[in-house]
Amino acid sequence: MIATHFLGPRRKTSDKLENFESGIEQMGNARQPVAVKYFLTAILFVLFDVEVIFFYPYAVNFKELGWEGFLAMLAFVCFFMGGFYYIIKKGALKWED
Repeated sequence: MIATHFLGPRRKTSDKLENFESGIEQMGNARQPVAVKYFLTAILFVLFDVEVIFFYPYAVNFKELGWEGFLAMLAFVCFFMGGFYYIIKKGALKWED
């Protein structure tokens, strides 16, 4: 592999040195800052997605858990909805700023 690097042809043209983006012409600089709202929405999605995973064990074993499991899941849902209410009240999901 080293020999082919030294023995192969070297034709560096502007077309070969240009970045290739799946056939799409480049527009602007790729180092432009991204809005914080995008990252906040992504983090909130992951947070609530992971919380929803905790519903699965209850759904599978709800008969065996009985009323104690139901009350525990009800408390979890209340905390879950409280966090969601807080996020909406803070305006974290509003894109117009």
